[in-house]
Amino acid sequence: MVERVIATPAALALIERLVAKHGPVLFIQSGGCCDGSAPNCFARAEFAVAPTDVLLGEVGGSPVYVGGSHYEYVKHTQLIIDARPGVGDNFSLEGPEGMAFHASSRLFTDDEWAELQAAGQV
Repeated sequence: MVERVIATPAALALIERLVAKHGPVLFIQSGGCCDGSAPNCFARAEFAVAPTDVLLGEVGGSPVYVGGSHYEYVKHTQLIIDARPGVGDNFSLEGPEGMAFHASSRLFTDDEWAELQAAGQV
């Protein structure tokens, strides 16, 4: 089965570091401008997922959600989470680490899309 969300080795290493410091984490990609379009990382115990948020999958054992209204724009794509040196969102856990999570995406192929549909994933 094709994954709806994946992470680069750099992102996985940063997730591991954040989990060691903060306990279990989750990601939310809400859409919008500026930092709203970046995947934000929060301690699971400190973030309430909205009933309209859509679970895309997990990276590094951490769930990744997309905001319900934003999901319609991204449902045909695979989300790729990366980590790079820099400053991220002030509220996202990686900010003090000197790293920032970034997202990119690619369109699913027709075969991948058919597979996701057959599995009830979209």
